[in-house]
Amino acid sequence: MAQETARPADASGVYRLGGDLPVNRLGYGAMQLTGPGVWGEPKDPEEAVRVLRRAAELGVNFIDTADSYGPFVSEQLIRKALHPYPQSLVIATKGGLSRSGPDDWRALGRPEYLRQQTELSLRHLGVERIDLYQLHRIDPKVPLADQVGELFLLQQEGKIRHIGLSEVTVEQIEEARKIAGIVSVQNLYNLADRSAEDVLEYAERENLGFIPWFPMATGQLARPGGPLDSLAKELGASPSQLALAWLLRRSPVMLPIPGTSRVAHLEENIQAARVALSDAQFQALGQAV
Repeated sequence: MAQETARPADASGVYRLGGDLPVNRLGYGAMQLTGPGVWGEPKDPEEAVRVLRRAAELGVNFIDTADSYGPFVSEQLIRKALHPYPQSLVIATKGGLSRSGPDDWRALGRPEYLRQQTELSLRHLGVERIDLYQLHRIDPKVPLADQVGELFLLQQEGKIRHIGLSEVTVEQIEEARKIAGIVSVQNLYNLADRSAEDVLEYAERENLGFIPWFPMATGQLARPGGPLDSLAKELGASPSQLALAWLLRRSPVMLPIPGTSRVAHLEENIQAARVALSDAQFQALGQAV
């Protein structure tokens, strides 16, 4: 029991990415470890390091980042905090968005760029192979076959273990799977915004990991007296914990990656793995939108 208390992420259950990489389903998203606008160094780099180390202590063994976070600041902080990495830690990164300043994101999927960014991520993370490399966005100006095809070549060269996609439709996933094996999809999805429901259902059917970004958006659901607020008081949990617990309950392929730059907030988020919703509570939350 003491170990369960010390490592709450263990209570979220295990999913095997690609069938061979077991991860606790409640992970950590490292985008917020950078400066304003996801640009430059964080205000408190030492707190960022503490957040990453605390996440590992709490049982988090799936960390999601991207070359564009900083750029590269997030990857470098992960290396500083956790290298040499424990064997159980799975680090996922992404490429395919270029940055020219704060809050500026542009799809760039030319094969030579994706190759360059993969090589830089290998260096910045301090690894010889990236566990999960995700195409951050499909570049509409480049054939999808060229983008996914380059990642497939990098996989064949041993630089990528598994390939994932981000912000895609079911049709795009199916097209990509004709070119290479795809093990995960990362789309916007949360209790208040389920516009990617069809992608989640496809991921469930095909046993692809579904990584919901912006997982804790609760909007009006958390207003005083609202559905989340009322149930939170009933369970002694926070609205954000309930939002994460709902995601974990929603699907066995769901891998939420709540992010934060503060240890106290991290500890609160990871405790969501131990919030047990009844069938009635799960249904009530789902119908509240």
